[in-house]
Amino acid sequence: MTQGHVLGVSAAITTAMQLTGFAFAYALKTETFYDVLGGLNYLAIAAYSAVGGDAAGGTGWTSNPRKVVATALFSASRSWLLIFLAWRAHERGGDARFDGVKDKFGLFLVYWIVQGVWVYLISLPVAFVNGSSSSSEGLTTLDVVAAAGWGLGIALEVLSDVQKALWVKAGRSGHFCRVGLWSYSRHPNYFGEMLQWWCAFALAYSSSDRDAGGYADPLWWTCALSPLFTVHILVNVGGTGLANAEGKGLRRYYEKCPVEYAEYRANTSILVPMVGYRHVPNFLKRTIFLDLKRYEYRPGLSDGGKDDGKNKND
Repeated sequence: MTQGHVLGVSAAITTAMQLTGFAFAYALKTETFYDVLGGLNYLAIAAYSAVGGDAAGGTGWTSNPRKVVATALFSASRSWLLIFLAWRAHERGGDARFDGVKDKFGLFLVYWIVQGVWVYLISLPVAFVNGSSSSSEGLTTLDVVAAAGWGLGIALEVLSDVQKALWVKAGRSGHFCRVGLWSYSRHPNYFGEMLQWWCAFALAYSSSDRDAGGYADPLWWTCALSPLFTVHILVNVGGTGLANAEGKGLRRYYEKCPVEYAEYRANTSILVPMVGYRHVPNFLKRTIFLDLKRYEYRPGLSDGGKDDGKNKND
C-alpha cells in the first residue's frame, strides 16, 4: 500500500530526527535548536513524501495538481513557522519552557517525543496526498475550497504573528495588543493554525486509493488526527495555547488595565476574527466559539502560576 508505506517512512524520519536532536541537545544542555528542528522535520516529511510517493508507486508528483497544491501550502505554512520560531528564540535569548528541564534526561526526552508526535500527526494529510496512487484529472470543488481555506489560515497566522511582533517591537502600547486582526480576535494566530489543518484534512479526501472514496478509507480518517491534535494542544494543554494565554495568563491585564481589558474581552472573539461578538449568545460562546469558563481570570484561583512573559500571545 503506497500511502501506508509513505506514512511509515515519515514516522521513521521523524523518530530519527527527534531522537538525534535530543541526543545533541541533552549533551549540550541547550534547547536552542528544539523549535528549529521541529520546523525542519516538517519540511523533511514534505520533501520525502513528494519524492518517495512516486518511488513507492504513487502517481507523478508534478502531474497531480492536488499533490502540488498540498505540498506547496504545507511547505509555506511550516517554513513560516520555522522562520518565526527561530526569530523568536533569538529575540528572547532562550525558552522559559525548558528552565529546569534540559538537565533532566527523562523529562527533556518527553519534550522531544511530544514534538515528534505533533510534527508527525500534523503532517499526515500531506503525506497521505503525496503517497496516493489514484489518478487525478484536476482539482475537485472540494479541493479548491479546502485549498483556499488552507491558504486563508496561513495568511491569518502570518499576518497576526507579524502584527503582534511589530506591536511588541514598538513598545507594547496600550498594555495588550489590539492592532489589525487582534482587534477582531484575541488569538487570531491560533485560529489560523486550526483552520489550516481542518482544510488540509479536507483536501486529502479525494486522494484516497479506495474506490469508494475517502469516507471508506481508514487512512484518510486517520488524517483527522492532524486537526484534532492541533485543537487539543491549543485548547486544552497547559503551558501552551489558550490554556496558557487565558486564565492566569490574564493577571497582568487585570492588574494594569482591568476595565479596558474587560471591555476588550467582552467585545472580541477568542478565536474567530469577527465583529459583533458582544451580541453572540453566551451558550454559543461557551460551545462552538470555545470561549470556555476555564479561560476566565479568577483572582485567587487563577494566580497559582507565575507569568513568565514567554507566551506567543504576549
